[in-house]
Amino acid sequence: MENKDTVYLLKECDAGTKMAISSIDEVIDRIGDSAMKQLLNESKSHHEKLEAEIHSQLARHQSEEKDPTPIAKSMSWMKTNMKMTVDDSDATVADLITDGCNMGIKTLHRYLNQYKAADETSKDICTRLVSIEEKLCRELRSYL
Repeated sequence: MENKDTVYLLKECDAGTKMAISSIDEVIDRIGDSAMKQLLNESKSHHEKLEAEIHSQLARHQSEEKDPTPIAKSMSWMKTNMKMTVDDSDATVADLITDGCNMGIKTLHRYLNQYKAADETSKDICTRLVSIEEKLCRELRSYL
């Protein structure tokens, strides 16, 4: 019997990595500080590598990928563009990305608790995604 918790957890991680990549893409060209831009590009690369691993696991379980909900994407887009219209500084970008990371960390922990029967591979992927988000959050503090 297929472990549904495993597939559900992988799908939520997939949606999370896609949301993170999309959020970084949305602000990367607005960053003035080259070190901050490099930091976000490195984080995007980590997300993309993990996303490829998630897709491999989903295929192994004969399951489809999951995109972020259109509501979540549009809310993020609106918040980003409204804040950047008022203040297009690197500090605003750091604030937006930090908020996104914190939301992702909270949500991923919720899914880890919700899908307790997920296999260890998917739990490890989720934990690594949380670590990527936490690291980015810490590294962006100096830009706030």
